Amino acid sequence: MNLKKILFYFFITVCISVSCKNGIQVGTEELPIIQKALNDSSSNYYGFFSQYGQDLSDLPIGVFDSGTGGLTVLEKLITLDHYDNITGRREGDEIYDFAGESFIYFADMANMPYGRYEEEGRREYLEELAVKDALFLTGDRYYINAGEISPSGRKPRVKIIVIACNTATAYGYGHISRMLEKSNTGVKVIGVIPAGVRATFDALKAKQVKSPVAIGVLATPGTIASGAYQKEIEKVAKERGMDVTVVNQSGYGLAEAVDTDPDFVNRSLFAVRDSYRGPRIGKGEDSLDIDILNLYNFEFKDNDILYKQDGYGDYTDIQLNSAANYARFNLVSLIEKHRQSGSKVPLKAVILGCTHYPFVIETLNDVISEMRHKRVRGQYPYLDLIAEDFEFIDPALYTAIECYQTLRDDHNLALNIGATEASAYISVPSADLSPEFLAPDGGLTYDFKYGRITGSEIITTKAVPFSFSNIDEQTLLRIEQKLPYSYSLIYPTLH
Repeated sequence: MNLKKILFYFFITVCISVSCKNGIQVGTEELPIIQKALNDSSSNYYGFFSQYGQDLSDLPIGVFDSGTGGLTVLEKLITLDHYDNITGRREGDEIYDFAGESFIYFADMANMPYGRYEEEGRREYLEELAVKDALFLTGDRYYINAGEISPSGRKPRVKIIVIACNTATAYGYGHISRMLEKSNTGVKVIGVIPAGVRATFDALKAKQVKSPVAIGVLATPGTIASGAYQKEIEKVAKERGMDVTVVNQSGYGLAEAVDTDPDFVNRSLFAVRDSYRGPRIGKGEDSLDIDILNLYNFEFKDNDILYKQDGYGDYTDIQLNSAANYARFNLVSLIEKHRQSGSKVPLKAVILGCTHYPFVIETLNDVISEMRHKRVRGQYPYLDLIAEDFEFIDPALYTAIECYQTLRDDHNLALNIGATEASAYISVPSADLSPEFLAPDGGLTYDFKYGRITGSEIITTKAVPFSFSNIDEQTLLRIEQKLPYSYSLIYPTLH
């Protein structure tokens, strides 16, 4: 082969593997949607990154989650006071660190729960969803309503992305990070998992805890399946020379229950139903073990539990119907798993590996107290398995701290004296979907939601502003009670 042919084939190879357009390099290893975002101006998902200016400081901070649980991270961002706003030193000054900043929050409710995609063998679609969430935040458009053919709403682009979702962090952080690097915008991404793990080890260090130690991780099935927490804990434990046992527990249905997904919680029902997708009576990890029903200590008032009994009074079906009961089921399962392992190492902390879980923190604390003093056949089998100084770790605070430090290091803080502002958006099914793809409650059917293909240009869900028509009254009440600062900023924008 002569030199001219060699150079020709080399040129073709380079053109195939790297596309240079608007200064953006695209590798063939990236997800199809990232290829489109960076290089295909005809795509619905083209990022128009060249429209970003060089100064990002006046742009909003973007936060996304699969639902409203990520508002716990927004609350920490809004109320953070760990720094001196003038000097940047790590000391509070009674002025919120993000005072004068604006925030954009996106809840991908139509496509939740994210934790189920891995279970259904749809990992690639989950990765694509996470990238789409990021593209919405870096974009400047939204749909006024689900019936719009093209989005006519206009919003600012964001200067940083905070992934307030553990599952999206586990599956999408790397993809989003690489896309942003290639976008040449200077926008960065923060994820909750590294922050949560560092927070855990910092807490252990502050208490001067020595090895060995047991740490629990309560997260969605998808997050647990990714192994992201396990790997991060093992990495940090090695760096700090600690012997750590990790107790992983998938939070079956807990995030969905907090977000009142009707497949998991339906407060209008008083009898069992076929559409229920939560834990059932059985012996699997995701099953409700009837032999330890007394350990769960479920609430049976009103319709918190739906059940059937036979003629002898034995339960033939039990369906959880409140977020508190889902919290009890999952935390008891984690502690019982630790006991059955035969380990004598006390459980020092449990990482709340989903931003929805802090909404039920009172119940989780109750369970710890109950289990520690649970008497079984004259013994207290859990007393020494749960440390007296046990604590739950909420990664949200440390995610907010990392966001602040990143923006300050990059000189991208707004440093405004004006009021803090926030706007919120939520995904809803597209109005032009065939009725067969919609469930009775108006959401996507389970089979359609988890059966969609990657790389499609068909718009099945649309990002619209939060409103009274797409946020139910119970969710608004929960936000008002648990997250008053976020509520005070978002509620006035509802219509």
